[in-house]
Amino acid sequence: MFKKIIIIAEAGVNHNGRVDNAIKLIDEAAKSGADYVKFQHTNPELISPIAQKASYQIKNTKNNESQKNMISKLHIKDWNKAYKILLNRCKLKKIKFLTSAFSSDDFLIVNRLKSDLIKIPSGEIVNTELLETISKSKKKILLSTGMANVGEIKNAINILTKYNPLKRITLLHCISEYPTSFENINLQSIRFLKKKFRIDIGFSDHSLDIEAPIAAVAIGATVIEKHFTLSKKMKGPDHKASLEPKEFSLMVAKIRNIEKAMGKYEKKPTKQELVTSYLVRQSIHAKTNIKKGEKFTSKNLYLMRPYDGLPASNLKKLYNKFSKKNFHKYDPIK
Repeated sequence: MFKKIIIIAEAGVNHNGRVDNAIKLIDEAAKSGADYVKFQHTNPELISPIAQKASYQIKNTKNNESQKNMISKLHIKDWNKAYKILLNRCKLKKIKFLTSAFSSDDFLIVNRLKSDLIKIPSGEIVNTELLETISKSKKKILLSTGMANVGEIKNAINILTKYNPLKRITLLHCISEYPTSFENINLQSIRFLKKKFRIDIGFSDHSLDIEAPIAAVAIGATVIEKHFTLSKKMKGPDHKASLEPKEFSLMVAKIRNIEKAMGKYEKKPTKQELVTSYLVRQSIHAKTNIKKGEKFTSKNLYLMRPYDGLPASNLKKLYNKFSKKNFHKYDPIK
């Protein structure tokens, strides 16, 4: 049977630094049917004061402040207190908690949360220290590949598999553009990565709609991550490229339908098709009354529905053979 798709509601920093918003995001993610709600363990100390914001961040926030200042505003100040609240909320709402870390020290903090999974952000695929620390934890890993080439992905996998088996890693095809245009999504990368690394491949999507994640599932993605917000009108860099609750719920519903549609790796008729085939397939019938001992020919045999006689493929094989019984017109030849 087709594997159940893991769907991640990427809340990221869309809580805008407020725990009450984070709680609302958990509630809405759970209501949508997502398997995980994901946050980012932000750390402004990892950002230089002179680091600029990305162009989409400038556009979406409508100001030119430094990247450090932006993240400081989106950062939850007391993560230890917040995590306790958020984990309890996830337990209450029956949705799994997930986060990503941007340094080894921060990973050691989030690792205490006992989540069964860790997400490595695209920007950290070249962070050797972080990769080595995560490998030692032997956690299940989601490795996002935005901005990376094949060599960088291979190197990261080599580090992560030093202490952790390959089967515990899932690569996420990702394009680090916010939003990503359809021309740049390149879903064929999912098939390429699957063949290249022979592990599960997911899709972390930054497009504005839900077509790409649905199509990704149809071509083999086992994990879907999509940015999620309470409202696209909220202030912040990621809200505009995120789905609101109703949109996210629709995406989840569509993906679950695709799961059902994928079925099994085989080809055979369904029970309903077998019923239908009786009604719509033609079989061999008597074109006229046929007496016992009479020769079968094209003049007394023909094909017609339903499929209650010999298969149509046997028609010419019967020609010039002799009937062993009497048949009335329209009787199936058996």
